[in-house]
Amino acid sequence: MMRLLLFLLPLAIVSCSAPSPQSPSNLQAPARTESSAQVDIQKAEVAQAASPAPIQPPGPVSSPALIRTQLDGIAIDAIAFDSRTHYLAVVDQPGGPGSKWPDCRAAGQATKAIAAINAGFFTPEGTPLGKLIADGDSTGILNRASSLGAGFFVLSKGGSMELVRRERFTGGNQALQSGPFLVEHDRAVGGLSEKQSSARCFVASDGVNGWIIARTGACSLRSLAAALAGQSIGPVSLDTVLNLDGGRSSEIWASSSVSNGPYFDRPFWNKPVRNFLVLRPLGTN
Repeated sequence: MMRLLLFLLPLAIVSCSAPSPQSPSNLQAPARTESSAQVDIQKAEVAQAASPAPIQPPGPVSSPALIRTQLDGIAIDAIAFDSRTHYLAVVDQPGGPGSKWPDCRAAGQATKAIAAINAGFFTPEGTPLGKLIADGDSTGILNRASSLGAGFFVLSKGGSMELVRRERFTGGNQALQSGPFLVEHDRAVGGLSEKQSSARCFVASDGVNGWIIARTGACSLRSLAAALAGQSIGPVSLDTVLNLDGGRSSEIWASSSVSNGPYFDRPFWNKPVRNFLVLRPLGTN
């Protein structure tokens, strides 16, 4: 009997001293460490970055309008329009400058346009200085070296317009090589000349639906780029600006169908030009 009691006594002591199991309701979650909190923050940041930015609705459609203004003392006669209602087309004179039309007004009126401006550079012999495509007919040779061929105005077969670097040019139903670029991504392009002051012409886009064609007073390329960078003309912010032929080629016309028109500016000392950009309502050929 004594031996039995001696055997059972240690078992009783162990059973009394062992902790009782805790119920699930009494269990506590492990404390959050600083590293685990940082992981959660990083996950949230990644999820936020992966979310697409909200799409901004397009603004109201603006009717074509003549805007006469000044930027940094440079006089600018501009025609602003919306690509959802109007488009620019290239019209050429294969017979040479002045062979069809004496000026942009005559070219615009003959081609069902409501406005027009002189366009690309040409050689003393009257051939385009660079590549030109008008209604699918191609002429000229790609200008790979000169800044006067740095970019293209392009009207695709689908009807969309854009200004592109010559390295990105792949063709189009309408295309005009010119240059240099004055503004890209709202910033003035570097390396432009400050030496010669002349009347200038340019075509510009806000990168969405807003477009500008314009003629300026006498200025250098560098000063014009500085004046245009980060600015707007009417409803159009000047995200990208491509220089056109200027000097004695500079001329612009707006018909009475353009708000604040009609208007025509072509000095008597100007020379005939080879081609034009004409503004037409969508659906007009």
